[in-house]
Amino acid sequence: MRIALINENSQAAKNSLIETVLKKVVEPMGHTVDNYGMYTAEDEAQLTYVQCGLLASVLLSTGAADYVVTGCGTGEGAMLACNSFPGVICGHLTDPSDGYMFAQINDGNCVALPFAKDFGWGAELKLEMIFRQLFGFGHGNGYPAERVVPEQRNKKILDGVKAVTYRPLTDILKDLDPDFVRATIAGKRFGELFYPNCKDEAVAAFLKQL
Repeated sequence: MRIALINENSQAAKNSLIETVLKKVVEPMGHTVDNYGMYTAEDEAQLTYVQCGLLASVLLSTGAADYVVTGCGTGEGAMLACNSFPGVICGHLTDPSDGYMFAQINDGNCVALPFAKDFGWGAELKLEMIFRQLFGFGHGNGYPAERVVPEQRNKKILDGVKAVTYRPLTDILKDLDPDFVRATIAGKRFGELFYPNCKDEAVAAFLKQL
């Protein structure tokens, strides 16, 4: 699985810490981490949490990533932004049990974490435990055992609803402010990470012409 890490501007200084912990947990599981930044608070390309949502959608909808880890100060704004775009089912995680139950019950493809709220001593340990519960036990297996069948059925219903209620990403990109989209993909490693893994030629062509 290819996991993309995205940080918005208010918490960009923590990018290196988050990347280190994420890689420590998931690389031994055979997963790959692509760090899309922001890398520091001083990066020339600045991302808001709304742009994190658009970037998550671009990566997931085109197959350039299988999963996205993002967040903001509380995680709430990033979660709302991610779920505003097609191709994303984003959960808000605050503790390890959230990680396990989101993976097993909701079977999403994106998580938003609070990187400021309650992020003090032991923050890296808490992150490690969340990532282990999120990625270490598969996805969509259900929890608890007696709820497996209805949970899996509900996930299929949700996927069907989202397919109807969201417009195609290419249409959304064309209708958004070009400067907003251009700034979303302005990270210094975007082209290096995205285009070799993108499986949607129409989206890739549109972004390149920007």
